Amino acid sequence: MRKFLAILVCKLGRFVGRLIGKGSSMPGKFALKICPDILSRVQLPRYIIAVSGSNGKTSTVEMIAAILRADGKTVVYNEEGSNQTEGVTTAVLTHSTMGGVVKADVLLLESDERYAARSFRFFHPTHFVVTNLYRDQLTRNGHPEWVFDALKPAMFPETRLILNADDPLSACFGAGRDNVRWFGLNRCDFSTTEPSGAYHDGAYCPICKSPMKYTYYHFNHIGSYYCTECGFRRPVMVDYAATQLDLEQGVLTLDGKLTIHLAFRSIYNVYNILAAYALCRECGVSSARIGEVVNNYILKNGRMVRFLLGAHHGVLLTSKHENSIAYDTNLRYVRSTQDPCTVVIIVDAVSRKYYTSETSWLWDIDFGLLNCPHVERVLLCGQYASDLAVRFSFTDVPQERIELHPDITEACQSLKDRGAEDVYVLTCFSDRDKLLSQVEKEAV
Repeated sequence: MRKFLAILVCKLGRFVGRLIGKGSSMPGKFALKICPDILSRVQLPRYIIAVSGSNGKTSTVEMIAAILRADGKTVVYNEEGSNQTEGVTTAVLTHSTMGGVVKADVLLLESDERYAARSFRFFHPTHFVVTNLYRDQLTRNGHPEWVFDALKPAMFPETRLILNADDPLSACFGAGRDNVRWFGLNRCDFSTTEPSGAYHDGAYCPICKSPMKYTYYHFNHIGSYYCTECGFRRPVMVDYAATQLDLEQGVLTLDGKLTIHLAFRSIYNVYNILAAYALCRECGVSSARIGEVVNNYILKNGRMVRFLLGAHHGVLLTSKHENSIAYDTNLRYVRSTQDPCTVVIIVDAVSRKYYTSETSWLWDIDFGLLNCPHVERVLLCGQYASDLAVRFSFTDVPQERIELHPDITEACQSLKDRGAEDVYVLTCFSDRDKLLSQVEKEAV
């Protein structure tokens, strides 16, 4: 009876939530109150796929779902990105019958790193993808090694792991296991012999804490590493590899034979595609089918949105606040463009879920990347615009190019009234909607 009632309440809550534009986690919360072990009482599909990591979860899950559906599979997943235990419960029960049978070929779940062990307490994934582990929201998550410890109990012995070979901490999940598949990016023209970013989390071996060396870096601490003492290193044989990458031309080659044209020429996009490719190949999807789907694939989750504002063609690049690597990657993308542009940086709310005015993470971001000839103006917006201005005063970006616009509406009007150069907006999820409300009638 409790099982039936929990499913009923969840379905009703989800129906009401959709009417008011909310409710991706609350229905699951109510269901768990009624029946705490409800996830052990439902019949799940053959494939149960989990995706976790500091960055790229939502985008990777979206691509996996698109590929598997194109291959004829019925896929259920938490499309709105509600990835804690309650959100996972909502996704499962919403798509189950009143008898508790999930009618699908694949249950695909984005999972918060810290909550994965709880979410999968009553059922275990058949496949688990880990995109990466970076410094992310330190006030909430702590150091990545702490997040590693929180995520590790979700790596069940029977689960096949799909791991990023280029990320030392993520690679540690594969230690002593046979059922692991690796994905990674071979050395490219843009690879360097020195790390980038304000800090180097790959300086010491995550196993023995001895100094670690790198043959090359792709960005920050992601690349080809080896420990000088214990022998821990990037796997020599990578199962699914990006063998060639030309970001300037937007061409990616997978396993030396599958050519992908990138709609978004970002290293992050490359790794998301790699993770999706590896997982789907493990699920029996052909390379050709994957290529058909991800070739020039444009994400639908709002991480990148193209818009018009007056005569300006704009691109909104969404990053997590308190995540300097995500910001640095988007700044490098802006720097790689050639046409004259204005860059808008909005910090109006640090978090959607908890209040904090802690902005020390701004000092970890390499805003100096915007000191290039084609970046004509930098607009600093939102209630933390003054914090941004102080941070920019310690960069080489000419002060005459920097404008302060605490009011986002006023900043949009200022842009609309003058110029026709490209616009790149860097912001987070919660601030994104404030900008898009100014351009929604012209969004493309």
